[in-house]
Amino acid sequence: METRIIARVNNVDILSTSDEQLVPIKPVCEALGVDAKAQRNRIDRDGILCSVGVMMTSTGKDGKQYEMLCLPIEYVFGWLFSIDHERVSGDARDLVLRYKQECYHALYLHFFKQPMKQLEQNKIEIRLLEDIAELNTQQQNIKQSIAEKRKRLEELRDERLRNEPSLF
Repeated sequence: METRIIARVNNVDILSTSDEQLVPIKPVCEALGVDAKAQRNRIDRDGILCSVGVMMTSTGKDGKQYEMLCLPIEYVFGWLFSIDHERVSGDARDLVLRYKQECYHALYLHFFKQPMKQLEQNKIEIRLLEDIAELNTQQQNIKQSIAEKRKRLEELRDERLRNEPSLF
């Protein structure tokens, strides 16, 4: 399987295969100051991450090629969220805490705020449909009233024409 580097973010290569984008975990661990071997063990124990992790050749900090455990980019954010900020080096600790706070907020928005917005929109939609139904009823009543008045007008005209004196 051929891989190529498609981006570099904070000295971490994002690799691409024909199927997906992958992120080697070792450079991320080094940037955060956490033990890469311990993180790899955690990934191996995780029921989901262990099933998506793959070994790929990537460039190390020293510029040499190494076999590294990589995660699909889709799973990297969840893995990062699981890292204990107490184990992160001092320089990166605030970044990890801020990242985790954003993750909590994103989860809240996804699982609570969006459904609440949809519920509110549903209520508005129901009110609008009720208003439309009421206006349709009013429209039918007006049409019926107009038809009755036209009929009465025709009857009045017919009666008047029948009651006119004839010269012949």
